[in-house]
Amino acid sequence: MASQALEAIRYRALIRNLVTKDLKVRYKNSALGFLWSLLNPLLMMVVFTFVFTQILNQNIPKFPVFVLVALLPWNWAAASITLGCSALIDNRSLITKVYFPRVLLPISIVCSTMVNFLLSLPALFLIMVVFHVGFTPWVLYIPVIVLVQAIFLTALVMFLAPLNVYFRDTLVLVEVGLTAWFFMTPVFYPIEAVAPNLTAWMYRINPMAAIVAEYRTILYHGGVPDPLFMARTGATAVVMLVLSYFFFNRLNRNIGEQL
Repeated sequence: MASQALEAIRYRALIRNLVTKDLKVRYKNSALGFLWSLLNPLLMMVVFTFVFTQILNQNIPKFPVFVLVALLPWNWAAASITLGCSALIDNRSLITKVYFPRVLLPISIVCSTMVNFLLSLPALFLIMVVFHVGFTPWVLYIPVIVLVQAIFLTALVMFLAPLNVYFRDTLVLVEVGLTAWFFMTPVFYPIEAVAPNLTAWMYRINPMAAIVAEYRTILYHGGVPDPLFMARTGATAVVMLVLSYFFFNRLNRNIGEQL
């Protein structure tokens, strides 16, 4: 695995080109281009705010900030998994003509969607200012959470991409699973208020719940992140990455024939 990691580093220019290509293709025919990275989560925030504060009468202080802090990392996760499932199939012509480490394709998807996530953060910071949510020095801890989430998403995409080559129904099942996962992740509700007895288990079995909680701790509550809390999630992500890597390599042997 170490040799493969070194090989990936040698191909870092290819990763950069793949990320650039993915971003250009995604916004090629869009009039607003990268501005959708800002507008999309803001529009979703408006919808959630109206539904939960005006229709369902949820009394959560500064709800737009509450939901947007969780919605942005969730959008990153959903986009990475959805696009990552088709990463190998969509690049079949490249795979069959040129040699390069195929594992770079799922990695590039996570990186390109991470760029969208980072581009949307200014919108979050603006909403925080509007609603008078203060910034604390712990905002500098955000790159750690981003790294943990990137490792976790890379592990998932590295598992799903080759699986989708062999079983083309994988993407359909993933889309259904993402819907269920969205509602199981406390994006628009505080898990402590909805299911206080299940809070600990939710964080243990759902890494995205733990990741969202850390973003909220820093950016919404202005609190101090729990290093052990994130260390457990980080360890889970690393273990998943190692297992997914070996799974990817095992299926990778015959991917060219399947494509």
